[in-house]
Amino acid sequence: MTTGSADYYEILNVERSATDDDLRRAYRRLAMRWHPDKNPAGKADAEARFKEITEAYNIILIGMYESSTIRCSATPARGRCTTSTARRASGAAPTTSSLSSSGARRSRTATRRPAAAEARAQAGSLRPPPPAWDGGGFGRTYYRGDQQSAAGGGGAAASTIAPIVVESRLACTLEELYVGVTKKMRISRNVVDANGLKYFHMKLLVITRRMKPESEILSIEVKPGWKKGTKITFPGKGNQQWTHLPADLVFVVDEKPHAVYRRDGNDLVAEARVTLAEALGGAAVVLTALDGRELTVSVGDDDEAPVVRPGYELVLPMEGMPLPREPGRRGCLRIRFDVAFPDRLTRRQRALIKRALEDGG
Repeated sequence: MTTGSADYYEILNVERSATDDDLRRAYRRLAMRWHPDKNPAGKADAEARFKEITEAYNIILIGMYESSTIRCSATPARGRCTTSTARRASGAAPTTSSLSSSGARRSRTATRRPAAAEARAQAGSLRPPPPAWDGGGFGRTYYRGDQQSAAGGGGAAASTIAPIVVESRLACTLEELYVGVTKKMRISRNVVDANGLKYFHMKLLVITRRMKPESEILSIEVKPGWKKGTKITFPGKGNQQWTHLPADLVFVVDEKPHAVYRRDGNDLVAEARVTLAEALGGAAVVLTALDGRELTVSVGDDDEAPVVRPGYELVLPMEGMPLPREPGRRGCLRIRFDVAFPDRLTRRQRALIKRALEDGG
């Protein structure tokens, strides 16, 4: 800590005639320069310098307050404050009324306000030391008796500003969206550090707070049938700011591409490639369902079966995605066929195919 013989004005590099606004600017400039977080290489020296700067700033402001209070209370009969020190400390604009040497002209406000009330008003208008930087890095809480108020950036009222919602991608496979899954998500966020610098100022306990990183694991129950774009909200789990309410953290479901299936609403679409011989003579298509079951689908193997042609689509009910709002129900599986034609045929093959088709007709 600084000794009693230290020149606090010299520490802040300001003139003795400096106003409280000059002091705040000087304090903010030096605090940003010497804050321990900004000097990791020489943290011990930075902490000592930071405390020295804060102490100098507090003591100069307290000296302004005490000086104005003594001068105001020294003239209780007249009930007025005639020093410019009070104006500098409070940051108020100079009053337009004045006193003559005979005391005949008096400020209308001064004659109606007792000295004690004037001193309390000046004390209340003295703003506490600003944080090293505003805008979420620091905040302040003041305690006087059983009263508490908070400020930071825009002041206490700003603490109710609606936060910006934080969105994060939740990538899921089609298998996970088909059967459901529990996902563990590790998040890192900034939260208000309640254990900050504490000091007394104007009989107020001032707690300077700042931000600190915090990690947490969140559990997300992915329900069967959830779609891309589904949102899961964790209230207050986003980054915190001193001047804002805690932000909500929102996870947005996104589907990973699948090698076999493509989702279309509640339906699943798969592609199957067969040869011309299989398309005309019948074939069996084997697929692995998203829950691991094996699906065997026969096409063109009986007299009632339609001919498989390019673009033909076979629909299997209840083999699609689950319907979240209708338990037990599912969409359809749509199998689209692509027919691979041979590059060339012999005359005999052509004749046999022609004869078979003509006989069937």
